[in-house]
Amino acid sequence: MSGDARKTAEGLAYLSGFGNEHSSEAVAGALPEGRNSPQRAPLGLYAEQLSGTAFTEPRTRNRRSWLYRIRPSAAHPAFTRSGNGTIRTAPFNQAVPDPNRLRWNPLPVPGPATDFVEGLWTLGGNGDVTQRTGMAVHLYHATASMERVFSDADGELLIVPERGGLLLRTEFGLLHAEPGHVALIPRGVRFSVELLDEDARGYVCENYGAPFQLPDLGPIGANGLANARDFRAPVAAYEEQDGPVEVVNKFCGNLWTAEYDHSPLDVVAWHGNHVPYVYDLRRFNVIGSISYDHPDPSIFTVLTSPSDTPGLAGVDFVVFAPRWLVGEDTFRPPYFHRNVMSEYMGLIEGAYDAKTAGPGGFVPGGGSLHNMMSAHGPDRETFDRASAAELRPQRIDDGLAFMFETRWPVTLTPQAARAEHLQPRYDDVWQGLERHFRPLH
Repeated sequence: MSGDARKTAEGLAYLSGFGNEHSSEAVAGALPEGRNSPQRAPLGLYAEQLSGTAFTEPRTRNRRSWLYRIRPSAAHPAFTRSGNGTIRTAPFNQAVPDPNRLRWNPLPVPGPATDFVEGLWTLGGNGDVTQRTGMAVHLYHATASMERVFSDADGELLIVPERGGLLLRTEFGLLHAEPGHVALIPRGVRFSVELLDEDARGYVCENYGAPFQLPDLGPIGANGLANARDFRAPVAAYEEQDGPVEVVNKFCGNLWTAEYDHSPLDVVAWHGNHVPYVYDLRRFNVIGSISYDHPDPSIFTVLTSPSDTPGLAGVDFVVFAPRWLVGEDTFRPPYFHRNVMSEYMGLIEGAYDAKTAGPGGFVPGGGSLHNMMSAHGPDRETFDRASAAELRPQRIDDGLAFMFETRWPVTLTPQAARAEHLQPRYDDVWQGLERHFRPLH
């Protein structure tokens, strides 16, 4: 952490738009004109394509970028296996899927020199990383900036800060992410995380499947939910650094390391659509009922990773952002339900309107897991309060919650199933829901 890093983060410029064909150069003339791979790239750079999808996927889904760098990515020594720490990867087969409703307090404070990678802690997931299906839920708690570089060949990383700002130094340039933002690092992109505060804590969705995209809007029309122009991509910035740099590569669930003789963050110019982004969740354009009933939470989808079944996502990222509730004769918190999808919910700040906050409750940095078809909904205290409330227009602006929702059950890692911060007796929040049934005759 340093004042210089904070000043750099707060002064960044960005390119605007999700999925755009962006282009950027840190040095004038670094981008070639009219072609991607000329016989001699400008300024003595190396041309290199980074493909996030297969070459032959439809144009609307194809993700790739061309990078113009000081040294090609191929110029590195062999990788060797290193310990995985508390990172785990699908298939999650060390335990059976648990139908019980579960909730955790925030991660315990780690040691004084724990960087972002060492601070990653896997709660669980599904699918098979070698088949590029499924997802994993991680949390992180870091107390030191990275002095190494990380890349994930297994999937893209959706980083959700809950405490502490981050300066993300990527191959494409710099991103600034604070609590209330999310940062998306595409599959295979190298990056380093610098802390802007004493420590940093948050959540990560590792998406093994199709890259996240904006959901279709259907009857909503042309506008609403997350606006493409609010996603910010970095402008080109490069490190021209010689000397040993440790590079960590996550590949098929294991961490591998190599010592480069230069920084791999040496891209001077780039163009394409396989790029990192940052997005401010408070810019989400919430759509809701202005007559009656609480809408399904799918209406709060920010990003979706489609599967082979239309409308059935490998993983959705959903945010419960500040909004007005005005429903007439309506139970306004989320209703009781059983869902074919599995839901991991986290809290960034404040309180969630269906869960009681405070010690032993649903608190920022904590999370809950409701696997498919597990019955859940508002706790007893929330139900009693909402059932008796006077239904005036109500502004919800004291909380920011999110959900990773997936078509498959989330199987826990043994460390999550036995964690000291797993709350005992979570089921008790639904105890005491009284019998109110009174037959008319």
